[in-house]
Amino acid sequence: MWLYLLIGMLFGVTLTQAEIVSWYRIAEMFQFDSFHMYGVIGSAVVLGVLFLQLARRLGWQSVEGKPFAIYVYPMGWKRFLLGGTVFGMGWAITGACPGPLFILAGAGYSPVLIPLVGALLGTFVYGLVRHRLPH
Repeated sequence: MWLYLLIGMLFGVTLTQAEIVSWYRIAEMFQFDSFHMYGVIGSAVVLGVLFLQLARRLGWQSVEGKPFAIYVYPMGWKRFLLGGTVFGMGWAITGACPGPLFILAGAGYSPVLIPLVGALLGTFVYGLVRHRLPH
């Protein structure tokens, strides 16, 4: 467990130093004033695809010893458009997506506790009503 805590702290420091958690960087992104965040997100997507392909070809397994299984979502653009819009609006309003909320809270920015509590409550409510939603 200590290893995961250490990796999480290192990840948080890295994102902070790279200004990924900066509200100003996120505002620049949504106003199309800077390439910084698009470069970071694009790099993450490319690296994710490369590592996933590498994991498949080399037969890597999860921590539980199971092969990686990728769930293929049924096609339907409406739900992705709606979900992406809601996520993007929350990101634009708060200036942070869920991961950096924890980093900002750990860095001592107390106003971020409001969206953090909202995100946790939203996740809890989703868990309660998930069985009633179309999936």
